Amino acid sequence: MPAPVERGPLRRLLESRALPGLALGALCLAYAMGAAAGWGSPQLSIFMGDFGLAAAALAASLSCLVYGCTVGGHARPAWLLFGLSSLMVTLGNGTWGWYELVVRTPLPRDSLADYAFLLFAPLAITGVLVLAQRPRSAAGWLCLLLDGWLIAGSLFTLSWSLALGRIAAGEDGSPLRLALNLGYPVLDILLVSLVVGLRFGGRDGNRAAVHTAMLALAVTVLCDALFTSPGLRSSYHSGELLDAGWFSGSLLLAWAPWSTRWRRPLREHPSAGGLPRRRVATTFSALTPYAAAAVCTAGILYNALGGRALDRVVAAAACTVGLALILRQGVMLLDNLSLAQELAHKEAHFRSLVQGSSDVIMIAGANGVLSYVSPAALGVYGRDPEELVGGNLLDLVHAEDVDRVLSEVRRYLARVRLTTHRTPGTAEPSARVECRISSGGGEWLHVESTVSRHRDGLLLNSRDVTERVMLQAQLQHNAFHDPLTDLPNRALFAQRLRAALGARGQQGGTGAGIAVLFLDLDGFKAVNDSAGHQVGDELLVQAARRLQGAVRCGDTVARFGGDEFAALVCGPLGRLQVQELADRLRVALSEPYWIGGAELGVAASIGIAFGTPERGPAADPRTAADELMRNADLAMYRAKSEGKGRVVLYTPAMRADLERRTELEERLRLAVREGGFTLLHQPVVDLADGAVTGIEAQPRWRSAGGLLLTPAEFLRSAEHGDSATRFSRWLVQEAAAAAAARRGRPGRGHGAPEPVPVAVRLCAERLCSPGLYETVAAALRDSGLPPGELVIEVSRMGPDSLADELGRRLAALRRLGVSTWLAGYGAGGGSLGALARLPLDGLKLDRTLVRDLGESSLARTLAGHALRLGRDLGMATAAEGVDLPRQVTVLQELGCGQAQGSAFAPPLDEPRLRRALARRGYPLPKPPAPLPTRRGYLAADTRASGRTDAGPGRVAHHHGGSDLPEHRAVGGPAGGPHGETVIPPA
Repeated sequence: MPAPVERGPLRRLLESRALPGLALGALCLAYAMGAAAGWGSPQLSIFMGDFGLAAAALAASLSCLVYGCTVGGHARPAWLLFGLSSLMVTLGNGTWGWYELVVRTPLPRDSLADYAFLLFAPLAITGVLVLAQRPRSAAGWLCLLLDGWLIAGSLFTLSWSLALGRIAAGEDGSPLRLALNLGYPVLDILLVSLVVGLRFGGRDGNRAAVHTAMLALAVTVLCDALFTSPGLRSSYHSGELLDAGWFSGSLLLAWAPWSTRWRRPLREHPSAGGLPRRRVATTFSALTPYAAAAVCTAGILYNALGGRALDRVVAAAACTVGLALILRQGVMLLDNLSLAQELAHKEAHFRSLVQGSSDVIMIAGANGVLSYVSPAALGVYGRDPEELVGGNLLDLVHAEDVDRVLSEVRRYLARVRLTTHRTPGTAEPSARVECRISSGGGEWLHVESTVSRHRDGLLLNSRDVTERVMLQAQLQHNAFHDPLTDLPNRALFAQRLRAALGARGQQGGTGAGIAVLFLDLDGFKAVNDSAGHQVGDELLVQAARRLQGAVRCGDTVARFGGDEFAALVCGPLGRLQVQELADRLRVALSEPYWIGGAELGVAASIGIAFGTPERGPAADPRTAADELMRNADLAMYRAKSEGKGRVVLYTPAMRADLERRTELEERLRLAVREGGFTLLHQPVVDLADGAVTGIEAQPRWRSAGGLLLTPAEFLRSAEHGDSATRFSRWLVQEAAAAAAARRGRPGRGHGAPEPVPVAVRLCAERLCSPGLYETVAAALRDSGLPPGELVIEVSRMGPDSLADELGRRLAALRRLGVSTWLAGYGAGGGSLGALARLPLDGLKLDRTLVRDLGESSLARTLAGHALRLGRDLGMATAAEGVDLPRQVTVLQELGCGQAQGSAFAPPLDEPRLRRALARRGYPLPKPPAPLPTRRGYLAADTRASGRTDAGPGRVAHHHGGSDLPEHRAVGGPAGGPHGETVIPPA
């Protein structure tokens, strides 16, 4: 980067705003020096005295006329009049030079030059009146007239005593000549009176142009007054030193319109709102009447001391001047009284504002000593303002805030100096400072002060913001604490965890260990539902107190919401010590709670995750904290899934399992959306005659190679999450649409197979999910499938807490006309009481009971009791996973009504299913020789046909396709033998 070039003195002068003024002064000085030297020759002297003045006046005329044509506003006529008056001077000097240089004769009396010079003053006077500020009241007009007459009368008195009287006495001839001789000085006196007595206003730089024009007119009038004196007039010749004054006046008038471009902008007062400061009165304007009276007195003294008789004109003029001065004094006295009253009223008004303000207003000097304190200090600070005056401001400020207050004030003063230096016209800034002030009661009040500069000190406008500060602190506390237990919330817990991880990262991972414990209260929902939310809230408060009492003082206990808590343990503790701490927390939370005279109990599931020691300074504390909290959450949910009321440590396998389930759910979602699943159907056969009484819909995943794979993993992941709901809806809709398509297939007639019900298996959680009933109803309505040809099978009953809701959902489906079955009976959980209360049409044995029927007498006994239970409850019976002929025979002996499995047909695609339905049945295996040991157990419950009697209630019929007691119910779909992997495509 090149260094800046230093500007020389000449260059700085050329760029300076003073250059035009210096050039103008140099030109006037050169003319004056030439006039003083006589210009070197008489001819050049006459030329410069006549045509030089004419050229200067022409320049002034053209300058004012051009400016008047370009500028707008009320000043435009004034500049045009100034241009015309200068044009008259040009005409007069040109005429004078014509006679002296061209015609070479003396200037005649009553020539054109006399009339041209005489017209200069009226035009200039009119322009001055246009520019003058007009009074706003009658008193102002009266003062203006009195001031004008004071000046004019005084000048007339002095001029008459010096010259005008002798001129008037010497002109005995023509009255016109007398009028011309007296017209010059009288008009000049009037012009001077207006220039001196009137006030001229302007905005921005226009004020400078007006003042320059007034100065030019004053110089011209002064030269006219000197020319009027008889002694100087008689010896005057063109080109002498008096012409330098007229020349300078013309050049000043020529430069006046354009002087605004070469002047700095006026400094603005901060309270003027961007306008120049407006002065009420100046010393010159105040002393003008007295100066005029002094001039008048000088004229009278000149007459008296000269031994001349008192002229009647002088006496009359002096009397009028004295009378005007007396009247002016009376007007000024009344004006001063009015101003004094107005000032007193405003002072009282502002004093009442300051004293009535709720803010404390103080004025402090440069040394901090208070010179004024408003009465509000008694109500705000509890201190007497008179006692505070004279004391130091810093003595009231809290010791911890003194340095900060001084720093803020110094920074503010530096900013004020910088602002004033760079932009002089802008308002001074202010600053806000907050600190603690000692009150009269010994308390510390939070005070906010607006600081501004006042003369050499500071002006402070202070207010008590203690309540606001306390409210902000309370809001900040509420933002990071639980409102019920007052424990830290998730945000504060995460913040402290990130801080702990960041501190350990700065130590290179060798600092204290970090462990995060997630705790969940087992059984809290039951307490909330049974005892009410108020009791539940009290239990949470007691649990929070127990947690705080069980951990160390440096550990953090937080509540995340609901019945979830967390603990942050930092320090030199190993894994064993943290586990012992977790056991103490579990035991403390599991102890009985006494609330309202009742004993309540909950347990606690706790997950622990440890910070990895290999994390270094480059690790992101935010990412590490989020990962550590997720790991503890995973461990806590693993503890709940393993039986609750235990402590589980996080292992990487939990994360891998979660990622695998997440991936499977995502693949399931994509498969449902993109058509990656298809349906196969497995026939359900009547064990009495082999007729096909129904089919079950089984989903299969279509692989990229065109193979249909049993989605064992997908089926397990489809039991949870939003993807499970979408998969269940798809399964119901596809099964209903396929059944309706087979029912409405053309070509049906004599010998065509009758339509059989299709079964869809769903778990209890999916049946209780919102929208499932509406999905079933919509699928039946859209497909046109009769409700009696759809069977919904419950794959498992689920927890007992879902029994009531499951019963309501099954009853609603039965009212719709859909049959309901319980599939997979004999595996999983579920109470017999819930089974008896559920509205079910049939019961299907799980494949785990069927698998060992041919070899195990225990399996036959369990299966026989399960089938007899179903018959006693009035349900139809069936079995799934029947893959061997021996299993078929044993099921016939035990009285099972229906069966499905590879012993009859595997899951079939649509073409093979239609051929199987057209065949209407499958051959049953011949029963082997009876085994006495196997038949003796059920001898009392079986008949010669090998089938037991149905229990009371519904009667199960085994005739072809009519095995349903009320509806046509069939064995539901087995989830498929999940061991099978590949099924050849159709």
